[in-house]
Amino acid sequence: MTPEFFPTLVFAVVMLCWFAFGGIFVFRTKPPTAPDLKKDRSSIIGFALQALAYGIVWSVWREAFTPIIDSSEALGVTAGVVAVFMAVGSVGLIMTAVKTLGREWSLTARLVEGHQLATNGPYAYVRHPIYTGMLGMLLATGLAVSHWIGIVAALFVFFIGTIIRVRSEERLLSGAFGPQFDEYSQRVPAIVPGLY
Repeated sequence: MTPEFFPTLVFAVVMLCWFAFGGIFVFRTKPPTAPDLKKDRSSIIGFALQALAYGIVWSVWREAFTPIIDSSEALGVTAGVVAVFMAVGSVGLIMTAVKTLGREWSLTARLVEGHQLATNGPYAYVRHPIYTGMLGMLLATGLAVSHWIGIVAALFVFFIGTIIRVRSEERLLSGAFGPQFDEYSQRVPAIVPGLY
């Protein structure tokens, strides 16, 4: 494989991961729904900001099919490899998290009848693994196609949206599970171990 072909390959893998990412939500086996007990629609604002972050990272392109780091071939290849592993890993993480949640997964923050606090699978490592995976897809896309300014701006907007969603969801979970959720949230990081 020639170095000139590598950025195109990275782009292709990241694009395939985007199709898989969308497919997780569109084609997943939907378990029987349960009636909502509580909803917090303010999480929609967070969702809109996360979507805006994806729009930023996709719209602030560098020259097509070029490495993000021009000054060093080794750094460019490393960034491409990181993007590929991050995209593939993020899709796997999101798929596992959605499967673990089952009928409790929702676009907006909500509690359903018989809601269980998810603390197993990926939820044993981060409280919001779907957002961790979404962050991974954002970074992988940035490394594959975006200018560094686009990545920085997208990360800023994404984190604001994610904090809104996390707080919205955790208000509901804390109200429903009390000390059980408090102990879990003190033990397990929200999105990125060691950071948040």
